[in-house]
Amino acid sequence: MTCYSMSQPLLSFEQALNNILLATSTLLPKEIISLVNANTRILAESVYSPINVPPFDNAAMDGYGIRFDDWLKNQSFIVAGCALAGQPYKQPLSTQQSIRIMTGAAIPEGVDTIIMQEYVDLIDNRIVINQPIKKGQHIRLAGEDIQQGKQVLAEGCQLGITQLPILASLGIDKVTVYRRLKVAIFSTGDELVSVGSALGNGQLYDTNRFTIKLMLEKLGCQVIDLGIVPDNEEVIRQTLQRADQQADVIISSGGVSVGDADYTKKILSEQGQVYFWKIAMKPGKPFAFGKLERAWFCGLPGNPVSAAVTFYQLVQPFLMKLSGNSQWQRPKQFKAKAITPLKKVPGRTDFQRGKLSINQHGEWQVSSTGQQGSHIFSAFNLSDCFIVLERERGSVDINEWVTVEPFNALLKE
Repeated sequence: MTCYSMSQPLLSFEQALNNILLATSTLLPKEIISLVNANTRILAESVYSPINVPPFDNAAMDGYGIRFDDWLKNQSFIVAGCALAGQPYKQPLSTQQSIRIMTGAAIPEGVDTIIMQEYVDLIDNRIVINQPIKKGQHIRLAGEDIQQGKQVLAEGCQLGITQLPILASLGIDKVTVYRRLKVAIFSTGDELVSVGSALGNGQLYDTNRFTIKLMLEKLGCQVIDLGIVPDNEEVIRQTLQRADQQADVIISSGGVSVGDADYTKKILSEQGQVYFWKIAMKPGKPFAFGKLERAWFCGLPGNPVSAAVTFYQLVQPFLMKLSGNSQWQRPKQFKAKAITPLKKVPGRTDFQRGKLSINQHGEWQVSSTGQQGSHIFSAFNLSDCFIVLERERGSVDINEWVTVEPFNALLKE
């Protein structure tokens, strides 16, 4: 990838995302950890089943086990014994015998069909089957769920509630995963104060760093919080140098625009490489991407909505690829009918916040959540999707079709 030049035109959103992903590969070390500590972690090696699941043929419900061919001759059976879960019946089945059997119990030798207890009449120590049956019914076969030696989970899978119990059912207590990504974050700006402090004249709360930290933690990253860095060139330089020694990725908020005090991009150019700066997207035009000696760098805009949108649309897929998560996919986009007008000026891909619904004809429709300014963060609370308006598209009238992208888990409750 070539480095940024002041003479280069604005990259399209698609070019920027493609360039980021092309530059990225998973280079994280592997580690073996306990299954109980593996939630949200990324598998570094595929997992193969050491056993069959279930490990033996067993009953799918409470009832009676018989030999099907005996039923073809006579629907009456003597009850010879009982099989319970964990307490198998160990004698072979004789002709016209049945075995009382409970759900999960191992299938006794000779039994090939289970009859639900509701479908028999019990008279003393004999049952009479009162419903038609099929051979092999209500038996769970060994390996029916998972066969021994079969791949269960692939490398790059993120472990969670639907994966970890499977591993537990196989008796696997340790897994090989990639080390968590270490991400250093800081905000720049003399006007910023941390949440919880009293605001002085002309000061603002640093909500960007707070938001970024929450999203990083939800993505399973290890966060190194470097706090608020003043608009001082030497302090920013020292902060970047320190972060480069500690982290895999550095994410800053602010300092990548064109103001006199925006030093971050300048220092990044001196100490590393700026692959690109400024994208034809709204919100989020002043987004910088580059690399220091060790760590990757993402410079987010200072406006709260711009920082959140660029993190979601650009940094999130970047981190997922870097962490080794090969199964992550962005939500599928689809068309919806606009039920409110949408303002837009051609020239940048616009990610507006919207609310999806379905009309009486079963069609998707979407409405704007109101003002779309890069400082109106509260609109996220009313939204469940982005309305993605193409770069050269202008304003949208009611009943025009637009592209929508539902929020994924990063922005959902």
